[in-house]
Amino acid sequence: MAGMMRWPVLLAVLAASPVWAQTYASRLTAVAYDGAMRANVQGDGRATATLDGKTLTVTGTFADLPSPATSASLYSGTGIGIPGPAILELKLNGQTDGSLSGSFALNAKQLAALKLGHVYVQINSQKAPDGNLWGWLLPDHPFAGANVPVEGHGFLPQLDVPGNWTQK
Repeated sequence: MAGMMRWPVLLAVLAASPVWAQTYASRLTAVAYDGAMRANVQGDGRATATLDGKTLTVTGTFADLPSPATSASLYSGTGIGIPGPAILELKLNGQTDGSLSGSFALNAKQLAALKLGHVYVQINSQKAPDGNLWGWLLPDHPFAGANVPVEGHGFLPQLDVPGNWTQK
């Protein structure tokens, strides 16, 4: 009987543990642009997100924007790499270098989009009001540097994000 009393306590501890939280990450890079926008769409950044139940907490940094950042939001497209509308506004600190953050209770549609890799971070700036940096929140994965070989297939969203093209 004493052994049976430990199970509810153990389950309660496990349920409250951050082990169940899912982590996402993205490198924030230049938004797709035409030649005329090349000078206005530059910089670099990183974003991470933790999903605990339905609560998503996002943090990130950015640097070297050619003009001051004006806003940062989460957007949701119809697929990985496909732009869509803004869904949640992030708090922005800084101008050409800075940070972003936010914590949100996701609804069912937003949660499903996140798990499929359709949610992305976008930073807008004065000279690029429709997007300066962006990056899709995908399951946490290693980021190889430029010209760094990766063994195996590396991280391929179409293979490594459940529910995408190869797993439908």
